[in-house]
Amino acid sequence: MAKAQIEGSCQPGFERVRDRFTENFASRGEVGAAVAVTIDGRPVVDLWGGHADKQRTRPWTRDTIVNVYSATKGIAATCLNRLADQGRVDLDAPVARYWPEFAQAGKERIPVRWLLSHRAGLPAISKPLAPGALLGWDVMINALAEQEPWWEPGTRHGYHALTFGYLVGEVVRRVDGRTIGNYFREELAQPLQLDFHIGLDARHDARCAQVIAPMPPVPGAPHPVPATAPDPNSIAARAMNNPAGSMRLSTVNSRAWRGAEIPAANGHTNARALARFYGALARGGELDGVRVLTPAQIERCRAIESDGIDAVVGVPMRFGLGFRLTQPAARYGPNPHTFGHTGAGGSLGFADPGARVGFGYTMNQMGSHILIDPRVTALLDALYASL
Repeated sequence: MAKAQIEGSCQPGFERVRDRFTENFASRGEVGAAVAVTIDGRPVVDLWGGHADKQRTRPWTRDTIVNVYSATKGIAATCLNRLADQGRVDLDAPVARYWPEFAQAGKERIPVRWLLSHRAGLPAISKPLAPGALLGWDVMINALAEQEPWWEPGTRHGYHALTFGYLVGEVVRRVDGRTIGNYFREELAQPLQLDFHIGLDARHDARCAQVIAPMPPVPGAPHPVPATAPDPNSIAARAMNNPAGSMRLSTVNSRAWRGAEIPAANGHTNARALARFYGALARGGELDGVRVLTPAQIERCRAIESDGIDAVVGVPMRFGLGFRLTQPAARYGPNPHTFGHTGAGGSLGFADPGARVGFGYTMNQMGSHILIDPRVTALLDALYASL
């Protein structure tokens, strides 16, 4: 196999990041990927390489974007936290204050905060959904409004793998009037010049990398996608597989998926945009005159809301207000207060306020680790050894 061509820029002192990135292609199964780092909002690493398709016929270019799955959740969380920051949403108020229909099935007292911290007990829809339901906003929010919680809300946390985006996004829509994709584009993506899309216009399809099925899992490791769990009736399997087949790669690589707004799972972006976005949060919430969040709201976002064994995926998870927090089982670098979000298969964006670092990694060859991918770990070890 030909050696992957690595392109982009790497400032002096960060050559180790380039070396580990190159090694990912040679020894860790990488097909196409990008990594980017900002310090105090300014880029120090912006690398890409490999191929955008499984057949290795299309090179991964500077402008290649890819579906980043749950790395989208950090963006969705920021939108709702921004409304809270502006006093337009009270995170301790009942969701039903903003979305009256949500009060059905004993949910009238669930606070907005629990939507962000995966404590609402709504990780899945129990009634069978028709094929394509994930692509229909009204279908999903109506089903969630009718759904009885799977556990007493607030008593434990369980990963709302797909429902998170509809729950958070509907509160944004009810308060602001815009869909979360439009809100993010107009309030943050355009002002910050972020190549990040929730609901991708068809004109960008030619830039999209093909998502490639996960590599074989490490023996004994948790299943990377809950829908593949051995028990098809488990809450984890239902969370990812109702409607059945909704996460097939034929769906994820389709125009219908790309064009829909699925704020928990279908953001399309590159590493550069993730690093710039989290770079703003790492330096107090402002970059180039654009305010994302205030420092006070960032502190609230990274405070622990949920911690321990997750009731859905069965592994340790730690959440703030919509963000995954660094934890012993999945460290986002060595510093104690880093926060961001991973995506299925390996993508990651996070902020490290202590080092003022913004980090982004995107790829098309999905990995088999549920918490943090070895390709990312290698990059982070190199990055922090360079600081």
